[in-house]
Amino acid sequence: MREIQFREALREAMSEEMRRDERVFLMGEEVAEYNGAYKVSQGMLDEFGPERVIDTPISELGFAGLGVGAAMNGLRPIIEFMTFNFSLVAIDQVINSAAKMLSMSGGQIPVPMVFRGPTGNAGQLGAQHSQNFENWYANTPGLKVVVPSNPYDAKGLLKASIRDNDTVIFMESELMYGDKGEVPEEEYLLEIGKANVVRQGNAITLVSFGKMMKLALQTADELAKEGFQAEVIDLRSVRPIDYAAIVESVKKTNRLVCIEEAWPLASISTEIAYHVQRHAFDYLDAPIQRVASHDVPLSYAPTLIEAVLPNLQRSLDAAKRVLYV
Repeated sequence: MREIQFREALREAMSEEMRRDERVFLMGEEVAEYNGAYKVSQGMLDEFGPERVIDTPISELGFAGLGVGAAMNGLRPIIEFMTFNFSLVAIDQVINSAAKMLSMSGGQIPVPMVFRGPTGNAGQLGAQHSQNFENWYANTPGLKVVVPSNPYDAKGLLKASIRDNDTVIFMESELMYGDKGEVPEEEYLLEIGKANVVRQGNAITLVSFGKMMKLALQTADELAKEGFQAEVIDLRSVRPIDYAAIVESVKKTNRLVCIEEAWPLASISTEIAYHVQRHAFDYLDAPIQRVASHDVPLSYAPTLIEAVLPNLQRSLDAAKRVLYV
């Protein structure tokens, strides 16, 4: 095992798959000459050349559509959005073309491609550049939605996504690109749709994904100081969701708190809460709690950002509401 950055894990995943399969290519804004807006694709142009690492105009709808067409014709594109906020410009191609083509063609035309890039808040970027759309894409049949939380998962899940025969939405975080973690040198893949129990416990279940996993683990650390051992589950993907792992944990702990960065209405935590109360209601000793962003656009001012986003105090308060029932 060696310790590498999140961005390096993503780069290794793409490079290994491009060496393995000549049908794989990367396309997006600044991915080639500039080495990627966040240096995820650094050095890839030198190795693979301009036919497989392709700079595009600032035209998300256009290059997303090119990617869909390429995938329909047997290639395996990786389309990078500089941020998933910009994917709204291309949402017609993602939702109406990539996600629907297999069904509309009667199973004859798969669209094996990956849309990847950062999601959510990344500092003072304002309301139009700080949004979470995991639940939007997870609500779309025909898509898989992957949200890794660490370099090890990022590499294994991205390699699996590139090989998948469905369209995969692969959501990262600008705030995590510099994070370091242990990643093996030997090849590995992680199953999409399989959650990871990153911490065992019996007092309460904390469920999260992506960069909010840091908050979930911090919450578990604080609860341990008070004698409560939390079980922490990293979903890894939000379509499909590993419902079985969550229900199994709740049957053991009898309490559940879901932590995510998105707005609360129609969120991933809403879906999890419904599923658990339907399939494990008799095991619950307290109402399910959710920790999410407040239901307002995110401001530019750092004090307002802090007030809107989930934080340790809000997470601890939610946990204690179910622990002290």
